[in-house]
Amino acid sequence: MVDEMMNASPSKFRFPEAGLRVMVTSHFGPKTRLRMASRLIITEKLVQASNGMETQVADGKVEIENGNVPEDKPTELEESDSISPFHIPSGIGSKLKWLISWPLLLLLFFTIPNCAKPRWERCFMLSFLLSTVWIAVFSYLMVWMVTIVGYTLGIPDVIMGITFLAAGTSVPDCIASLIVARQGLGDMAVSNTIGSNVFDILVGLGVPWAMQTMCVSYGSVVMINSRGLVYSVVLLLGSVALTVLGIHLNKWQLDLKLGVYVLVLYAVFLCFSIMIEYNVFTFVNLPMCIDL
Repeated sequence: MVDEMMNASPSKFRFPEAGLRVMVTSHFGPKTRLRMASRLIITEKLVQASNGMETQVADGKVEIENGNVPEDKPTELEESDSISPFHIPSGIGSKLKWLISWPLLLLLFFTIPNCAKPRWERCFMLSFLLSTVWIAVFSYLMVWMVTIVGYTLGIPDVIMGITFLAAGTSVPDCIASLIVARQGLGDMAVSNTIGSNVFDILVGLGVPWAMQTMCVSYGSVVMINSRGLVYSVVLLLGSVALTVLGIHLNKWQLDLKLGVYVLVLYAVFLCFSIMIEYNVFTFVNLPMCIDL
């Protein structure tokens, strides 16, 4: 009887709910029917209140346990489906962003298969490879533009790399961490930020240096101009240690206090790095030559 009820409405009832509804029928005694009816009402209320998540309430705030993700999120699906070069979103801000990004949306729409659609769901590896190619192209253009702007304004390359270039390349990581943190996956958000930086340092520097010294010019040496990078590395290690310490003191919870704390740490790191490159504390870089 439970199987018949589940087959009649598979998207509405799960096995426990179907079993409770069967035991409410006239095939069982009055006491059993009353107990099952009360359990069924409690179960439905809990499902409606939490939407499939186990939540904890503390100080009037609902805290999402790590790993418990809502089962149904139609609003997010609707938002993801609305990102299209042929669909104008509602709202002035959304329309402005859509208009600015329309050339890129059109380009990516015709070059990358959308795996969210059933006919392209088997082409996920092709979508991944094409996305990687476009990221490489956009990164090259961004580095070229940052270099030109820094040379035009007389800003050292290290300063442009620490500020604009680092912020531009870290936007995808920031968005990914934001998405998983809102889904309750705090561990994944923190590990993504740390893992992405380790990947950038070891692979992002190792691969181009290896290609330069083995393929482009065999046996050559890559020279680093800035001696202030040693101080920047020390500041980086210190900021990572202080970040982990702050998360530990905050009882491994991602909240507003921790967000403000890490933003302040980044601002301090940025200020010290810029002052070091401009020889404020000690002489590390030669002054830039000015063409007369």
